Amino acid sequence: MAARIFQLCLCILFISLAFPLSSHAIPSKPNAEKPSSFDFIKHLEGCHKGETVEGLQQLKKYLEKFGYLNYNHSQNQSHANDDNFDDLLEAAVKTYQLNYHLKATGTLDAQTVSKMSSPRCGVADIVNGTNWMRAGKKRPNHGRNALHTVSHYSFFQGNPKWPASQTHLTYGFRPGTTASAKSAVARAFDKWASATQFTFSQSQDFGSANLKIGFHRRDHGDGFPFDGPGGTLAHAWAPTNGRFHYDADEVWSAGPRPGAFELETVALHEIGHLLGLGHSSVPDAIMYATIDQGVAKGLHGDDIQGIKALYNV
Repeated sequence: MAARIFQLCLCILFISLAFPLSSHAIPSKPNAEKPSSFDFIKHLEGCHKGETVEGLQQLKKYLEKFGYLNYNHSQNQSHANDDNFDDLLEAAVKTYQLNYHLKATGTLDAQTVSKMSSPRCGVADIVNGTNWMRAGKKRPNHGRNALHTVSHYSFFQGNPKWPASQTHLTYGFRPGTTASAKSAVARAFDKWASATQFTFSQSQDFGSANLKIGFHRRDHGDGFPFDGPGGTLAHAWAPTNGRFHYDADEVWSAGPRPGAFELETVALHEIGHLLGLGHSSVPDAIMYATIDQGVAKGLHGDDIQGIKALYNV
């Protein structure tokens, strides 16, 4: 018996020497995606009113950031910083679902979680309680058999816009901006110029330009910090502020490329904000709030109709 045990031990020793175990036996993916700041939402799928689930407090902050939730004037103020799925959170989820043409259940179903966790623009969908995304503005077409189509563009509160006398705007880049990024943004300005009464030209003086474009990281002093890879990609201000910031922590590309966000597409969206457009609920519109990696988009009829309606042209 002892001899057999000895032989077995020798066999195990031989195998371990011949085929050593290694912590590198399964290599990690060299191009593994970095986690997004919105990934926490994926763990909340299936949550509904009445539950207490870790991560719901973060969701409340997310919905507050984009204008859907405000506990300041609510009797439920005590729930602003907890993980309770209360009535106010359910109402906010329903409003979000309506804005993005999802079934308004108030529950964090798979489609809602997928949309909420998508990379997006940092500009709020709802400002000071005013929700224009699903206003459904009727646009008459003249003619005997013409159909009445519905637009879903939106404006900022108060409809801020550039003065009628200021149809030429200059834009400048923060020092250090790459040539490829400048070219992509210039192409975006050209596309807006072809669809509007505006003309644009690049200024070499960043400080005096009407529109100021740059790449920034995390807290960069404007009150709207970026959040690292994924999450918020860029943000811009309504007229006549003129600021447009990209998140420098994202992977950017000039032209659509897997694993990167397309510079020109995001510029088209943010320039829409600079001119006075809010977010659209039309998925194909450039003013739709979310965009995926590797995707390029152009101006949509809803975007063009919106800018013409804002400036009455």
